[in-house]
Amino acid sequence: MKTTTKDLTKGTIWKQLIAFAIPLIWGNLFQLTYNMVDSIVVGQFAGQDALAAVGTSDPVMNLLILGVTGLCIGASVIMSNCFGAGKTEELKHEVGMTLLLVMGLSAIILLGGLIASEGILKLMQTPTDILPLAESYLHIIFIGMPFTCLYNIYAASLRSVGDAKTPVYFLVLASVLNGALDVLFVAGLHMGVAGAGMATVIAEAVSAVLCVVYVYFRVPILHLKREHFKPNKRLIWMTVQYGGMSSLQQCSQPLGKLLIQGAINTLGVGAMAAFNAVGKIEDFALVPGRSISNAMMTFTAQNDGAKKPKRIKDGFRSGIMLEMGYAVFICAVLLVFDKQLIGLFGDSKQMLLEGSRYFAVMAFFYWLPGVTNAHQGFLRGVGKMKMTLYGTLTQITFRVIFTFLLVPRIGLVGVGSACVAGWTAMLGWQAPYCIHIRKKMMTERKENYDLQG
Repeated sequence: MKTTTKDLTKGTIWKQLIAFAIPLIWGNLFQLTYNMVDSIVVGQFAGQDALAAVGTSDPVMNLLILGVTGLCIGASVIMSNCFGAGKTEELKHEVGMTLLLVMGLSAIILLGGLIASEGILKLMQTPTDILPLAESYLHIIFIGMPFTCLYNIYAASLRSVGDAKTPVYFLVLASVLNGALDVLFVAGLHMGVAGAGMATVIAEAVSAVLCVVYVYFRVPILHLKREHFKPNKRLIWMTVQYGGMSSLQQCSQPLGKLLIQGAINTLGVGAMAAFNAVGKIEDFALVPGRSISNAMMTFTAQNDGAKKPKRIKDGFRSGIMLEMGYAVFICAVLLVFDKQLIGLFGDSKQMLLEGSRYFAVMAFFYWLPGVTNAHQGFLRGVGKMKMTLYGTLTQITFRVIFTFLLVPRIGLVGVGSACVAGWTAMLGWQAPYCIHIRKKMMTERKENYDLQG
């Protein structure tokens, strides 16, 4: 039986990192593009109220998805470690424990969400005229949470054994299906926000089922039996620790952005529009760096399981070089095409001016998130989830503080300067810590590890 698993403990490192990162990049870029198209369909065919209702619900949905994704990222580190160490049975037990934990959590989210949707939306100060629309949309999204969780679990397990491509194929297929169903339900059948929600849930269900079926037929190393679902206290505790920290880290970023948005809102509509435009552009621009980080995480975890610290060290160096190379590329693109990219979001002179000023400063500093991404990927890979959380919290704290200090004085450029301050503060302690960890691993290698690296 042909399998798509990939052993990252041997072979040319930089080629493996690129091959692993590319599918993640395309998947994330495709998802971002689809999300914009999704909003366009709802806005064009269901009206302003429907678009506002979906937009109001998005932060809740995004927090839930990021939380689940974080749990699965933590679990995937354990899975990758088991795969690298050749512990097939322990790998299967970990997948089984993750399924029990995350699917149990999805049931709680489903029940709690159906009960608390109205209260959550009121806390967000949702206007009363769109509250029923937003509540009905959230109810449907909550019903689809088990499918979202199932897809993320199996996508994480496939990536942990070196298969980054297959989950992306199913993600792309689900996104295309979602878009087609949006057109059918919203534009054709005039079902409004309910149609948009149903399209999302159906697409999520299809992607989840395809993942399960694919694993059953093509990935025997992930086939589970009844005994793999028997509670294992050690694995459960590790999954809760790793996944919990990763989940908190994932959720902390959007919370920080909400605070920053409050400072931007004081500058007026032009600055708000410019911030929205540069934010959307940055979402696309920073995807490759984050994908390289995820590739480094899996690479590091597999080699940590295989007891190959020298290869981990070489992988870290290769990852840094890839991140820096991409930073140079994106700097050039944003300096040359800044006005054209910002112009995609409108022709406001103030928006173009503010956005161009922002990129004139920020383009030279995108190497900083690249370097921090590399450190985060390494730390996740060796199981230092607390340190990745602390790093993110450091970055967000400094970023929020400097935003409120600088924005009233220098406008939107202050947001960019605050980002630089946050990345620098994060790197200031994280880089020495990573050096310490790598030295410690090499020292232990001399005593216990395979000298072949």
